[in-house]
Amino acid sequence: GRNLQAFLIGRQICVTICMFVVARITTLDIAEGEDTIFGVSSGLQNFFNTGLLGALITTIVGSLAWRIIGSSFPLAFLSNPLIYVIIRLCLL
Repeated sequence: GRNLQAFLIGRQICVTICMFVVARITTLDIAEGEDTIFGVSSGLQNFFNTGLLGALITTIVGSLAWRIIGSSFPLAFLSNPLIYVIIRLCLL
């Protein structure tokens, strides 16, 4: 009970950092006139260049999937060693 606020703040900081890191990693810089990745249109390539696609994928995989797994299988979820490390990281 005493560390709940610290955990919530740590979790939000961890999610925010993950969003920025993945968005930066998935940002492309293809100049106008060059071939687009996967042969997509220039409008879709401009969307890829912003990094929002990576942020969207991080939101879906990094936030929603973990919540669904945690609510469906709480004991297996909490006994996972990776989850323990993430929880300890959020409590720092």
